[in-house]
Amino acid sequence: MLGVQLNSFYYKIMKNPLRLLLTLGFIGVLTYGIHLFSQSQEVAKETTVSGKKVTLPSELLDTDGNEVLLDELKGKYIGLYFSASWCGPCRTFTPKLVQFRDQNEENFEVVLVGSDGSAKAQANYMKKYKMPWLALKNQSEEARELSLSLDVEYIPYLIVLDPDGNVVTTSGKQDISRLGSEAFSSWVKKK
Repeated sequence: MLGVQLNSFYYKIMKNPLRLLLTLGFIGVLTYGIHLFSQSQEVAKETTVSGKKVTLPSELLDTDGNEVLLDELKGKYIGLYFSASWCGPCRTFTPKLVQFRDQNEENFEVVLVGSDGSAKAQANYMKKYKMPWLALKNQSEEARELSLSLDVEYIPYLIVLDPDGNVVTTSGKQDISRLGSEAFSSWVKKK
């Protein structure tokens, strides 16, 4: 009985071009609605993380693996860069971030939160791409907690903190890609 009803339904839609167009239009509207819903989820995520206070570990690593005190970053905006050497989009974005950081180094610094398989792989990644910034210990508990508390779901991901450690934006990568050198002034205006 159900098979006969489905066949009848299919026949009615396919036989009448207007019904076919309406059905395809409905599917298109439904798909677009799902897309808009997923976009609104991103905005909701931005608002739940924005303004959140972030505390970094007191010691970070330089490109040679030496421990450096967090005091070097005092008074600067900080970009928490979630990245890894095995990630193609990360390797594409990293040179842009290095250039952006160099243009704004008086007021902006980056801290790598790496997802490489080992500390050596992270160090090689930092050296290969000439990353002039500090990093959390590779796959450390602090890095994992930071990633979870800030809802990082993919890489590359750049979260910008103000000098007090409050989240300014979770869209740092998109801001740099879209606004270029103007991204920094847009973050200062948000504070």
